Amino acid sequence: MPHPVCLFCFKATIAIAGFLCVWAIRSDANELPQPPTVDRRLAELIQPLIDAHDGKIGLAIKHLGNGNGFVYRADDPMPTASLIKMAVMVTAYDQIHAGTLSRTLPIALKEQDKVPGSGILTAHFSEGTQLSLRDAIRLMMAYSDNTATNLVVDQISLPATATLMKSLNLPNTQLHSKVYRRDTSIDLERSKQFGLGSTTAAETIAMLEWIDRGQIINREICDEMLEHLYANQDSSKLARSLPAKVRVAHKSGDVNASRCDAGLVDGPQGRIAICVLTDENADRSWSDNNAALKLMGEIAAVTYRHYYPEAFNAASSVDGTEKHLRIGSGGLEVESIQRTLNAKLVPSPQLDIDGDFGSATEQAMMRFQESAGLTATGIVDEATKAALGAPVATESAAATAPLIDEAADKEKAKETLDGPPVVSCKAWAIADAQSGDLLFEYQGNKRLDNASTTKLMTAWLVAKLAAVDPSILDESITFSKRADETSGSTAGIRTGEKVRVGDLLYGLLLPSGNDASVALAEHFGSRFALPTDDAPKNLSAEESYDMFVKAMNEEAQALGLKQTGYANPHGLTAKGHGASAVDLCQLAAKVLQDPTLAPIISNRRYLYKVQTSDGGSRDLVWRNTNQLLDIEGYDGLKTGTTNAAGACLVASGNRDGKRLIVVVLGASGSEARYADSRNLFRWAWAEIGKR
Repeated sequence: MPHPVCLFCFKATIAIAGFLCVWAIRSDANELPQPPTVDRRLAELIQPLIDAHDGKIGLAIKHLGNGNGFVYRADDPMPTASLIKMAVMVTAYDQIHAGTLSRTLPIALKEQDKVPGSGILTAHFSEGTQLSLRDAIRLMMAYSDNTATNLVVDQISLPATATLMKSLNLPNTQLHSKVYRRDTSIDLERSKQFGLGSTTAAETIAMLEWIDRGQIINREICDEMLEHLYANQDSSKLARSLPAKVRVAHKSGDVNASRCDAGLVDGPQGRIAICVLTDENADRSWSDNNAALKLMGEIAAVTYRHYYPEAFNAASSVDGTEKHLRIGSGGLEVESIQRTLNAKLVPSPQLDIDGDFGSATEQAMMRFQESAGLTATGIVDEATKAALGAPVATESAAATAPLIDEAADKEKAKETLDGPPVVSCKAWAIADAQSGDLLFEYQGNKRLDNASTTKLMTAWLVAKLAAVDPSILDESITFSKRADETSGSTAGIRTGEKVRVGDLLYGLLLPSGNDASVALAEHFGSRFALPTDDAPKNLSAEESYDMFVKAMNEEAQALGLKQTGYANPHGLTAKGHGASAVDLCQLAAKVLQDPTLAPIISNRRYLYKVQTSDGGSRDLVWRNTNQLLDIEGYDGLKTGTTNAAGACLVASGNRDGKRLIVVVLGASGSEARYADSRNLFRWAWAEIGKR
């Protein structure tokens, strides 16, 4: 790491065109910190949040204790809004250290200095008010005071921030003008492109790391800058879903299309530097429920819980019980909340009872709060608990296990042959279910994101092993932390709990458990290692997972699935991951004829008693996400949904002995995929009937 540097050991000031230009001669070149080592597990947790957001994102995360983290488009220049004020603060302290400015320098507020927007000076202080440079910096950082910012910029000179940042090898971090004073712009093109300022996520966490380590100017000044960052009053972004006891030293910024926050999150083994920059956001609302603000909160909470799970739970609790439940919370109390929301909201949100307070639970909670006349925060405070009333302890249907497709399920409706083949999906294919022969298609050979339809291959590999040795279905899998923490749809099994392989296939295919797919990959991947002397021995869970994904790709090649590639066993968006509708038809034909999988994919519900880590048990209810199973004639296979893939469905149906497979990829929504599929089934049955 670089030595602490005096950035302005010598200064010459020259008045040019009314600006004070500051030239810095530094003792040595400042080395940028190393980028974070990619934490693959963190990437798996964060990437789905990015994929689900409607807007442009630049992200950098680095655990300053161990150097691990995650980046996404971290080198893309993005608008900063008021986040650029952190660079202004650094520039001011650099000049204070050099002796050209003083903390106690008096600044008189003039009426013409006042600008609108965030802060307190414009609205509450009169012309002639005097404050020190240090106090102006504090107002700029704590309240994002725009008027105070311009007062500081007047002292350091407008070009000084970009000049200093460039000398620090942070060339994209630039202040373009004074706040609400575009007429002062020193770079009109960048002002038009980025507004007040610009930066990248990578450059911002480099600055934060230097501040954390005392390597900008000196330790004393870095500590003073940290206190300004800790004083930030904005809790709507990074801090929103963190436990109240966790301190965050940060600076945020907001304009219509751009929202951002960057800071240092305190942790027991080192701070975590996080910078989230967003632009071109579809949601430009100014409520605390803005999508970009919630995204930042989720990223911070997921990251903190990933690195400090015990500290997260301890900081969230009073005597072991969480006082306010929110995104990132977990445990039995969250399960109770999820059951209660399922029971009281109409229509039911059908939350998975997994004890994981994620975005789906937050959205359901906000629905309840609105219906109860409460402020829709998504946080379960005392008022919300009172409105919820007595918690629902268990699901009424879960008295015994297992029950499959019980008679209490609603009566199936009749399908008709009416309806033209009007579809909205990006691609579709129809095949004969018995032979797998392709009958009709549109864009059927185009590789697209295929979301959780991926799990058909995951299940197929396990079924192939079972065909050779049926006893594997009775093997017990102990869930790993990685499997438990897998984001997205879940089977609801926790770390340390045990489940039989044959039952876990239901948890994989009915509720579309991403956690189940990881557990199966970790358990079975090593069995696909080549039986040679140099084959891996005693593979770790991570190595076994990788071997399983490799086997998925090899099996796709063996089956002739030319447009299929896998990067994981669950279908969350990843580079190189996808399939074509035609390939999925061929795979579905195999699955439908498999004696292990065929009974699973046709069932609408499965109740299972999982063995808990303390030797007890609890009931789980797995419901099939395929709503076509509620209609007579449709009998199986798999749904899939991500932001990148849209709504997908691989479905089978039988009418008058004509059993077909229909695949739709990229439908506009859940209802659209079912409408598309039914239209295609009806049309295909009618067309075949004409032959």
